[in-house]
Amino acid sequence: MNRYSTAGKLVRDRIPQIIREDGAEPIVRTAGPEEYRRRLRDKLGEEVAEFLAADEAGALEELADVLEVVRTLAADLGAGPAQLEKVREAKARERGGFAERVVWAGNR
Repeated sequence: MNRYSTAGKLVRDRIPQIIREDGAEPIVRTAGPEEYRRRLRDKLGEEVAEFLAADEAGALEELADVLEVVRTLAADLGAGPAQLEKVREAKARERGGFAERVVWAGNR
């Protein structure tokens, strides 16, 4: 059996306040460290799926949600935005980025 409660989902920090302002009382709790990391990974999948399903008008907003989760995951791993960017830059120097639209179809 899963050792984490399956009830609920990870939401942005201000969501309970917004729910209260709308006149309802949210049922919330704080996830422990292991559950938090697992739920962040789940949230990343959720946000990526929403980005992939979005039309062009909503894609940028959904991509911003993906970035928020990525930055939070990095922070949970002990890395701030600057360190994450340094890792990204190093990989780009070593292997390149995606700007040239290269599609690989295997080797001969």
